Amino acid sequence: MGLIAARFRVLLVGAAFVIPVLAAGCGPHVYRVYDPYYTDYHVWDDHERSYYNQWLIETHRPRVEYRQLRGDDQRQYWTWRHSHVEHGRP
Repeated sequence: MGLIAARFRVLLVGAAFVIPVLAAGCGPHVYRVYDPYYTDYHVWDDHERSYYNQWLIETHRPRVEYRQLRGDDQRQYWTWRHSHVEHGRP
C-alpha cells in the first residue's frame, strides 16, 4: 500500500503545478492597444471588450476580433469609442 500512496502523492503534487498553468491559459487576455488617431493607449480588457461589442451591435457589424479589423474599421471604432467615454475612465 505504501507504493500506491507514494504514486498518488507524486500525482497530486504534479497536478498542483500543472493545473494553475492550464487555468491561466483559459482566462481572458489583456493587452494594450495603441489608438493612432487619438494618440493614446487603451487596455484591452473586459471593460474595453464590452465597448467594442456594443459598437459591433450598434453598427450592425459581424463579430470579428479587433485585431482582425481593417485599419479603416479600427479608426471608425476609435472615433465611436472616444464619443462614448465613461466618466472617470478613458
